[in-house]
Amino acid sequence: MPYQIDRRLLLKTATLGLGGLALPGGALAAMQAALTPGFSHNVASGEPSQRSVLLWTRYVSDKSESKLRAEIWEEGTPAKIVSGGEVSASPARDHIAKIVVKGLKPGKRYNYHFIAPDGTKSPVGRTKTLPEGDVAKYRMAVFSCSNMPFGYFNAYAHANAADDFDLVLHLGDYLYEYQRGNYPSAKDVVAERLIEPAGEIVALADYRLRYASYRADPDLQKLHAMQPMIAMWDDHEFTNDAYATGAQNHQANEGDWGARKIAAERAYREWMPVSDRIGDAYWSKYAIGNLAEIQLTESRVVARSKQLSIDPKGDADEIMRQLKVFRDGALQDASRTMLGATQEQWLAKRFAAKGKRWNVWAQQTIVASLVQPQGLENWLAPDVPSFVKERVIRGALAGKAGVPSNLDAWDGYPAARAKALSAAQAGNADLVVLTGDTHNAWAFDLSHDGKAAGVEFAGQSVTSPGLESSFTGTDSATLSKTLASSNPGLAWAGAGGRGYMAVELTPDKAISEWRFTDSIKTRSSTLTGTKRMETRHGMRKLIR
Repeated sequence: MPYQIDRRLLLKTATLGLGGLALPGGALAAMQAALTPGFSHNVASGEPSQRSVLLWTRYVSDKSESKLRAEIWEEGTPAKIVSGGEVSASPARDHIAKIVVKGLKPGKRYNYHFIAPDGTKSPVGRTKTLPEGDVAKYRMAVFSCSNMPFGYFNAYAHANAADDFDLVLHLGDYLYEYQRGNYPSAKDVVAERLIEPAGEIVALADYRLRYASYRADPDLQKLHAMQPMIAMWDDHEFTNDAYATGAQNHQANEGDWGARKIAAERAYREWMPVSDRIGDAYWSKYAIGNLAEIQLTESRVVARSKQLSIDPKGDADEIMRQLKVFRDGALQDASRTMLGATQEQWLAKRFAAKGKRWNVWAQQTIVASLVQPQGLENWLAPDVPSFVKERVIRGALAGKAGVPSNLDAWDGYPAARAKALSAAQAGNADLVVLTGDTHNAWAFDLSHDGKAAGVEFAGQSVTSPGLESSFTGTDSATLSKTLASSNPGLAWAGAGGRGYMAVELTPDKAISEWRFTDSIKTRSSTLTGTKRMETRHGMRKLIR
């Protein structure tokens, strides 16, 4: 029998306190929400097409199986049910129910709910199908990196209040795997934002309870209930710096990596409004009428090669020699991959497909190249952890040699990046890359072989701290300008502030507006600022 969260055991644990610790109000509420009979975590929708959408809910019961009825109707016409069906919620799937409803109309908003065996109804959700034909404008809210203990999900709250989107994209790090007191440290945790379970999540029950803890957040629940979501994991849905055969944050005493990977993916597919597809179809495409196609790729645990690292030793000349050998040798290994051959071939075909104004490649880590500017080590915060200081010092040396600063991103796989950008050029794709992961905001011109290949909009985090938290010896504006002046492809950097991207597509323009929340330490839906960058169809460069 699959390992499940035992309701009676967890109620007992909640009373005593996990790990001998008393649970604060917010954490206890999350536990109770996971276990209270009935609809425990609102509703959600995802993976829309022109005539279908996936609906999600969670219904807790003591029965081995509960039959739910899903109903969907056009917004504004609640009396006319146009589609639906019966679906089961059972303990074997952590009481989660998902159903794809079909027979819908393109480009329409719908309301939906679930009905329990006793006649009780879930909250009403809202969703929207993808459009067909000519589309004048399409808007997406793009999120990543939401570490709950660092603060409130005010980026979600602002997007909910704005209510001006057709779709939500979540590009990874929807949650984090760490134990309490590790990223964030105990002193940086916001009260009432403690996560469950208290330890690092490794087994299926751990991952399930962590999702239950995050999904108890009201702003995240509302985000899911208001718009359909397209999502793909990054590393923290598994563990830090994951790759196909391991991860930086997976140790031998935590068991078999393959088993952990299976558990993490299972919990993700249960708790997220995504299909249960497994195998070669991790990647997917979404047509926005004739306006665009979104290509969603997986670059973490299916095929990614292990990240490279270098720790040169010796005097300054010897260190520089080792870095240049690495730059021109191991770093250029053509066999190293992010996507794997099958997905690379699929993506190249999508770039070459005709009939769309824009190719929107939604993925997880920065595609553009970034080197660390010289002198950043002089701005380090005095209390920065030793490992951060060492990384920055190494990054300064690497930057002198032209070695990129983040080998976990596409910079660590330059041959694979060249394949992707070359395919975009060969397919005459008007490429817009949407990216998460780094916690800061970026706008890049992408090039390959000396020619323009597209643009990249990379979003800041929902809550996870950015570069500015380590470099307190200068202000974020100076830090951002220094980064841009040292990287020719970087048109703009926003190294400060949390938030999200509001991305708008029209036949003539692709625009990103970075929206910065005023705080994450208190609940608020107020912005402290915005920044807009755009490109025009056919330019394949940003307007600077």
